[in-house]
Amino acid sequence: MNILLTIVISYLLGSCSTGIIYSKLTQSGDIRKKGSKNAGATNMLRVMGVKAAVITLCGDMLKGVVAAFIGQKLVGGAFGGMLGSVFSVLGHNFPVFFGFKGGKGIATSFGSLLVAMPVPILIAFAVFVVTVALTRYVSLGSILAAVTFPIAVLATQPFNGPVFALCVFEAALAIWRHRANIGRLLRHEESKISFKKK
Repeated sequence: MNILLTIVISYLLGSCSTGIIYSKLTQSGDIRKKGSKNAGATNMLRVMGVKAAVITLCGDMLKGVVAAFIGQKLVGGAFGGMLGSVFSVLGHNFPVFFGFKGGKGIATSFGSLLVAMPVPILIAFAVFVVTVALTRYVSLGSILAAVTFPIAVLATQPFNGPVFALCVFEAALAIWRHRANIGRLLRHEESKISFKKK
């Protein structure tokens, strides 16, 4: 029962898309119809500016943090934390409240994994920061961080099959959600990050 509760609560938390809610509350229209048509912080930055991006980033991270804590409390240990993480990210990607069309889940993953797997996600975050600093491609940083994360789990954590499977699933989901970005990167058509509002 606790596993089911964690899954349901985490998914519903994840489905509360900060970017969509903020863009509608500010009467800016649905962010999913603008820019890259993604509900995440990067598109919010490009379309609505730094303030909107920071609010979206913090909101999306917070729901992941809460979901992972709930998983740890209800189910326990790394498995509970990862269960909360995975289902909050699934909710963010496929939100029941917004037609199952959400963001890519990177901020929610980061927030939840700071609780569930702090050392591996900080290693992956370092890869993200260096990549974005050198290339200004947020998508490339996210993809390389996702690749790094399960490797870092193997390198720093005692092996646990179910936990590692959830880690691999979450990383694979992040890469899959960036499949269009991968195509644009290969064609040299991907947009670089900018802190100027259009």
